[in-house]
Amino acid sequence: MIENSALRKGSPESGDIAARIVVVANQLGLHARPAARLAQEAQSFEAEITVVCDEQEVDAKSILDILTLAAAQGSTLELRADGSDAVAALDCLEELFKTRFGEEK
Repeated sequence: MIENSALRKGSPESGDIAARIVVVANQLGLHARPAARLAQEAQSFEAEITVVCDEQEVDAKSILDILTLAAAQGSTLELRADGSDAVAALDCLEELFKTRFGEEK
């Protein structure tokens, strides 16, 4: 499910930006329950975290923003994090996608 991981340089004032590519495996896509879980977990980190789907980039700490992505099963998303705990945040969020947010389908 998770194909790529990367750490790349961000803007000079923000330091390093970490990024991961993940795939939505849930049968119903990134619907309300996994979106809520994603936002809740993202809020536990200080890093700025965004989710990118096609040309749309949203705040990973906002369930409403995540839902606007309308990410269906099989959608490829990029998670980006900028901050002191960016890598830890992406490790945590990547695991949610790997485990389908605790859903069986």
